[in-house]
Amino acid sequence: MMLRALMLTTLVATLLCTALFAAPSQARQNEQDIVYYGFDPDIVTNYVTSGRRSLGYIRVTVELMVADRRYLADIEHHEPLILNTIIRIFNQQHEDKIKSLTGREEIRQTILQELQQILERETGQQMLRDLLFTKYLYQ
Repeated sequence: MMLRALMLTTLVATLLCTALFAAPSQARQNEQDIVYYGFDPDIVTNYVTSGRRSLGYIRVTVELMVADRRYLADIEHHEPLILNTIIRIFNQQHEDKIKSLTGREEIRQTILQELQQILERETGQQMLRDLLFTKYLYQ
């Protein structure tokens, strides 16, 4: 009877350890599929200034959070379309929006949403998880 209880306890402990330690490795496996894609060189473009006769310019480094490594070839293939979309959106922004933190976040969300729509239309896949500005300089 004592041996049976000991074996049952060992079995339950083994199953618990397996469940506890297998789940994080599965989560790590899913996280490893996410990759980042950056553009080189930085994106430099103009934006609309208010009350001045000159244009302002912005220099930004954009990193795309790609949902899976297998999408990298498609992202590289569509890089000109992606860059055009980013530049077009920045060109349409006013100075106040470029220079404010909330405006920067709105621009980031706009770019992300448009890129997701464009890439889904072109490839049939939801490829992007997020978009990050790792450098954001304006003048």
